[in-house]
Amino acid sequence: MSIQYPAREHLANLPTPLQPLHKITELYSTPFGGPQVWIKRDDLTESAMSGNKVRKLEYIIAEAKVRGCNTLITCGGEQSNHCRATALAAAKCGMKAHLILRGAAELTSGNIPDGNLLVDYLAGARVSVYPLREYVSRLPELFEEWASFYQNQGNRALCIPTGGSDGLGIWGYLQCAEELLEDCRRVGFQPDRLVCASGSGGTQAGLTLGCQMLGADTGVTGYAVSDNEAYFIDKIQEDVRQWAEAYAQEFPFDSRRIHVNDKYIGPGYGIATEEIYQTIALAAQLEGILLDPVYTGKAFHGLLKDIEQGHYAGCRHIVFVHTGGQFGVFPQRAGFSACWADG
Repeated sequence: MSIQYPAREHLANLPTPLQPLHKITELYSTPFGGPQVWIKRDDLTESAMSGNKVRKLEYIIAEAKVRGCNTLITCGGEQSNHCRATALAAAKCGMKAHLILRGAAELTSGNIPDGNLLVDYLAGARVSVYPLREYVSRLPELFEEWASFYQNQGNRALCIPTGGSDGLGIWGYLQCAEELLEDCRRVGFQPDRLVCASGSGGTQAGLTLGCQMLGADTGVTGYAVSDNEAYFIDKIQEDVRQWAEAYAQEFPFDSRRIHVNDKYIGPGYGIATEEIYQTIALAAQLEGILLDPVYTGKAFHGLLKDIEQGHYAGCRHIVFVHTGGQFGVFPQRAGFSACWADG
């Protein structure tokens, strides 16, 4: 079927490349063969705004302009890729950005920002940091308070949920699903499986819905980096429900085709193990691909372990969607010490 998209602000460099990972594929082949692993380079959507979030922001910012908003308010962790991309996108589009972050403390002279947080400040975003407990318990109130603050100043704010993942942001990865399937057709194959990291669920929701709308048998697996399987199944269904309601869509979405693997989260969100750091180093050394310890490193590690264990034995072609996050490497630099240690 033909997908009719809403208004879009062109920010990303699209289409992003689809590349084979020959060395990884060879390393993880068994005597019985194995799938060819490909990578969709959504880390290359843009230089500083890089990653999956900019695809969602193209539709979010277009909607903000339709509503007459000049300010974007969003939320996330101190190293949120989405918040960094929002800050930069707002600056590019002549808008204000206000980031509600969960973390330890406001910036002080002894607390130098790093990674995504540094870029947030460079982009001129207003940053408000709240302790975890207050952030979790008061997030809806915080959005309301800051939206009222800007309204009282004569501004109008659009409040964007975590990761830009909702019935509006889902358009970004509906469009990506269409682009990716066309990439594969052009090369000469249909992917058996698309794989991505799932942190707020929006990327997986868009890819899953997109494959169904386009009539592809391709399955989509999200490797959870935070919450469990049940959470993401519910979240993806809710994003699709919002999308269908807001845009009067009657497509019969099959929730049985939501596949989530929550076995590689490790100690918790944003906490990587030595195995994850080693997988990131492996991808860099073999393929020149830079993953991150929070999202893509965990998802790629899970994919390789599952290939190794034969869970994808029936697949000929698997595409890993690289959702970016490279700025997240730097705040966790100590985890990569084995890369420069003697011996």
